[in-house]
Amino acid sequence: MKIGIAMSGGVDSTACALMLREKHQVKGYFMRLAQPDFSEQKVRVEAIASRLGIELHIIDLRKEFDQAVLDYFSGSYFKGLTPNPCVICNKEIKFGLFLDAILEAGMEKMATGHYARVVKNDTLYKLKTGLDPKKDQSYFLARLNQQQLDSVLFPLGDKEKDSIYEYVEENGFNHFRGQESQDVCFLEKNQISNFLDTRNTNAMAKGAIVSTKGKILGEHTGLFHYTIGQRKGLGISSPEPLYVIGLDPKNDTVIVGTNDELFSKTIQVTDLHWLSGTPPDLDQAYNIRIRYSHRGSLAHLEIRDKTCGTFTFSEPQRAITPGQFAVVYNNTELLGSGIIA
Repeated sequence: MKIGIAMSGGVDSTACALMLREKHQVKGYFMRLAQPDFSEQKVRVEAIASRLGIELHIIDLRKEFDQAVLDYFSGSYFKGLTPNPCVICNKEIKFGLFLDAILEAGMEKMATGHYARVVKNDTLYKLKTGLDPKKDQSYFLARLNQQQLDSVLFPLGDKEKDSIYEYVEENGFNHFRGQESQDVCFLEKNQISNFLDTRNTNAMAKGAIVSTKGKILGEHTGLFHYTIGQRKGLGISSPEPLYVIGLDPKNDTVIVGTNDELFSKTIQVTDLHWLSGTPPDLDQAYNIRIRYSHRGSLAHLEIRDKTCGTFTFSEPQRAITPGQFAVVYNNTELLGSGIIA
């Protein structure tokens, strides 16, 4: 089979190439997006491809990435939302335009280093969690569709991370430990506020920090500097700890409250997406993850107008954050997702 390896210069994509080159015709492909350290990454990926003895092709998607991901990322923050750019990038760029370019170049499949599994059941593809629970990345793939799942391979889905380090080291690649890449590729040292400052200086407008009862407690420095659940850096005094529990862009206010006010049993979701194309059985409860680091909690689903719904949890959840993805699992299978409203 002709397989295009999505290479990043990291241990996982290198392991994919090592595994697949023995039995298949493989070529390496590297995305140019908005990486601050692109030149260094390019040198690293070229060196790895050379050692592997495979061709490397660079696909320039900077313009498309800016429109699909950076506009979404900054626009969400300016609306008082907390986005997940990796989920959108996977849908639109990596498993969208990048995958298309690889297939158009004559490859039959694209392989990536994601810790997730794709299983075909008759004519339907199912996405399942990676075998290593500490490294499972299925959450970030929650917006993929059947056509995309049909075109990808995840060779590491049934592997544990430690075994991958050992595998590449056995093949002479001894420099990867301690070199994990950052989650958000376009942020240098994870300075979100600095990045957003460059996207829209008007969003720096100051406003009031108010309690849930409407009392003004202080002044904020721009809504995008704050996130749900935040306690430190608020610059206000109170006899009890206060946390950000809401962002109101209409009135340009940061709303703060007690820890108890951070909990809720229900969430409203929009833009529902199901990997199979149809919603699941609504008579049973499913495990819902409200952010990547969340391990999930049981909830019942109610769907309205196909694209909107309400998820009601068995137990109250803390710091439910608008803009994040609520991802639906049935045991190890990822069924779909919605955006928290």
